[in-house]
Parts: sequence; C-alpha cells; structure tokens
Amino acid sequence: MTEKKAEITIYTDGACSGNPGPGGYGIVLLYGKKRQELSGGYKLTTNNRMELMAAIVGLEQLEFPSIVTLYTDSKYIVDAVTKGWAKRWRANGWKRNKKDKAMNPDLWGKLLDLCDKHQVEFSWVRGHSGNIENECCDKLAVKASQQVDLLSDLGYN
Repeated sequence: MTEKKAEITIYTDGACSGNPGPGGYGIVLLYGKKRQELSGGYKLTTNNRMELMAAIVGLEQLEFPSIVTLYTDSKYIVDAVTKGWAKRWRANGWKRNKKDKAMNPDLWGKLLDLCDKHQVEFSWVRGHSGNIENECCDKLAVKASQQVDLLSDLGYN
C-alpha cells in the first residue's frame, strides 16, 4: 500500500531594489488550515535569483515528498521548468546554446533536484493583480530586502 502524499500550495515572490541590488524573497506555504510565511534578504543579487530562491526555500520546507502547486509571478521560472529549458540547460553543462551560458546554474540545479523529490506543478499568477497570497509574498520580499543585516548571495557573480 502506498502512502498518500501531502498536498501543499506554495506562493512565492522575489524583489530587488535595482537589478542587481539588495533583494529579498517571500513565501506563503499552505497545508490544510495551516499557513506559514517565510522571507529572507541578500545584500547584492538579482530579481531572478530572488524568484528562484523563493521557490527553492519554499520547497525545502517540505519534510516528505509532496504534491505541490507552486504559484509564482515569474514567467522566467514557469517557462524554464514547464517548457523543459532548465533540464536542457543542465543536460548541456549549463549552456543555453553552443556559446551562451545559462544564468543562475547554482539555483536551477537546486530547484530541479527539489522537483525530482516532489511532484511540483508550476502555475503563473499575474503580479500586483490583487491575488492576496501573491501580494503578501511581494510585501514579505520587499521588507526582507530592506533589512539591515542582509546575507551575501554567494552564487551571484
């Protein structure tokens, strides 16, 4: 008999003041009636890195393989995963084509590994359009990017 996997909903958003600049991510995890908010910030990073970091940190919170619907306003993430671009970049040694490197391979590698562990459906939600959880993630991300003791984004070059 197989064990039923938990069904989790995750909302994520990234923010950056300048691009690059100080950045942050915000996450809302929903499981049944439970709700958890998470955020973090970095001294110097990019918006895309914070979007990826939000998805990674959200998925890292799950202790067991789960069925996940992950909502993001990042077409970068949704398209790269659903259209198979990120897997192709990894298979090609983190190259988009013969001459161009894929950006953020450190984070894409982590995200793809987490997608192998969990059954993740990525869904795009329009940012700043009144979606309550997406708006919450945006506020968390912006606030995190404005903290005093920001972390260093070691993967950002």
